[in-house]
Amino acid sequence: MWVRGIRGATTVEHNTREEVLAATKELLAGMMKANDIGPDDVAFALFTTSPDLNAEFPAVAAREMGWLEVALMCTHEMDVPGGLPKCVRVMLLVNTNKKNSDIKFVYLKGAVNLRASVTPAKTR
Repeated sequence: MWVRGIRGATTVEHNTREEVLAATKELLAGMMKANDIGPDDVAFALFTTSPDLNAEFPAVAAREMGWLEVALMCTHEMDVPGGLPKCVRVMLLVNTNKKNSDIKFVYLKGAVNLRASVTPAKTR
């Protein structure tokens, strides 16, 4: 078994607790479905937000989804000029037998263009 990284990102319209949690839940559900994994497969989840999001910790969404035994951490992305605003990003480290080439990254809403170098087969 290997530890693999799964990237994902999404955006919200407004810096509200409700939008951050809803968007994060949608993203996590999409990442789990696309990669056929569950919370027991996740070793660690790192959540970042663009500096303009501070209404809630995205990790709260994972806890509300039942990720009670998963190590979670939140931080802000670097404030790079021209960076994507109102963006929630997730890096999941998962235990899996899949090859790196079988991992599917998930980019939703305004984040779909973050990884133009990722082939369409690897995004949702």
